[in-house]
Amino acid sequence: MRRIGRKKIPVYSIIATDSRNARDGRYIEDLGRYFPLRDPAEVKLDEERALYWLENGAQPSDTVHSILHRRGILLQHHLKKRGESPDEIQRQVEELRERMVAEGKELKMVVDARGEDALAKERERAEELDEEAQLRAQATSIPVDDDAVADDDAAADEGEEPEADAGADEAAADEDTEETKDE
Repeated sequence: MRRIGRKKIPVYSIIATDSRNARDGRYIEDLGRYFPLRDPAEVKLDEERALYWLENGAQPSDTVHSILHRRGILLQHHLKKRGESPDEIQRQVEELRERMVAEGKELKMVVDARGEDALAKERERAEELDEEAQLRAQATSIPVDDDAVADDDAAADEGEEPEADAGADEAAADEDTEETKDE
């Protein structure tokens, strides 16, 4: 565990690291967060990655061992090593979690893996932007009166400026006079 909280407000990052590195030094992977002052203590943990590191020989510290035990990850790791079926593993892990809650040894776990909330919010935002873009596209595709377009084309052929362009030129001239007044 790596301390990342402020003074007198500890927050720990659960990490995979080489044991020879300093506590707050270099690490391999960040697996989650542990908030010990919240009641009950809150843990955000990527359980799949924690299980991966256990399968690759990682040795958890005492506190992390306790967290992994309460969530059933150590039991899951043990049953996988014994060759149990996934259904049996899931059943036993659920029983352990229910037993921990009954004994009052629960940890408040954030169910979603870290980053999934942000990913879901980003997807929702992208969908909203797509909807807005579609609405803008529909608004700009207002049916154009063919007679007005024909009048503009005829005026252009005769050397006259179309009415819309004349209004734009007048607005530009007004801006130029305002700028000279300011100076």
